[in-house]
Amino acid sequence: MAFDYGDRTGYEPISDVDRKEFHEQGFLLLRNVLTEDHRAALEAAVDRVYAEEEAKGKTTKDGTLHLLGFLERDELFGDLLTHPIAFPYMWGLAGWNIYSHHNHLDVTPPALEPEKPYWGWHQDGYRQNSDPETMDPNLPRPMFSLKVAYVLSDLSETGRGATKVIPGSHLWNSLPRPADTTVHNPDPEGTVEITANPGDAFIFDRRQWHSRSTNLSNITRKMLFVGYTYRWIRPLDELHIDKNGEWWNNRTPVQRQLCGEGTHTANYWGINWDGYIDDEIPLRKELKQRGLLNRNIPWLR
Repeated sequence: MAFDYGDRTGYEPISDVDRKEFHEQGFLLLRNVLTEDHRAALEAAVDRVYAEEEAKGKTTKDGTLHLLGFLERDELFGDLLTHPIAFPYMWGLAGWNIYSHHNHLDVTPPALEPEKPYWGWHQDGYRQNSDPETMDPNLPRPMFSLKVAYVLSDLSETGRGATKVIPGSHLWNSLPRPADTTVHNPDPEGTVEITANPGDAFIFDRRQWHSRSTNLSNITRKMLFVGYTYRWIRPLDELHIDKNGEWWNNRTPVQRQLCGEGTHTANYWGINWDGYIDDEIPLRKELKQRGLLNRNIPWLR
């Protein structure tokens, strides 16, 4: 299916204003990323996948689904890898040697009962939050990865299960935790719930301290998250791609790179065995041909 994004190609450089805001705040809310027909088609695909998972007993007792590695479940999902509006933020903020290591489909129905106390604040990355850390608490950890979250349902009001963030907290290595998490605790100071309209998207640094919230509304929250990291980092989610199937056959060279394809192990490090940069890596090749490499931006050299 084709959707009208005008002359957008996915290779338009992001603005210095957006780059500065992302680096300062740790996230960006992007309005009207999906056309309405694209959003509706994605929602229909999500509903189909949800029904399949529900039939297999994969949803929770309240109907929640958190499905990892969803990309190959529909043609539309694969095309999100290079969405013409969102993709420039991925290579613009992380560079050309990237792929999608982690992606998830989330469906969160209205809560059936008041939620028990929990403390859900975290940074993504698991051991990436400790293995590379220095002993200097004032030196932030590396970003390593970022995500784009596509909003398919109406999250324009608080209380609908939207993601909560603390702007600027991506530069903090720790967040004070309440002494007693068996009782309800207030959110940390500065918390913002990302309210968004259907078709919006937001991008966030994996280090951003964030938390889910309870869906207290009568609207089912539906979202798609696609994470990108460096190709020399191992995948988090397991994909089950049929390399002889139609889905894989329909992927572009850049999309195949973003699914983890590489020609040899050194290729994942951005080089050939001679130690020189591999200019045939699909995303690098595309950016180079378009004159979008920039020696003043380390990840775009």
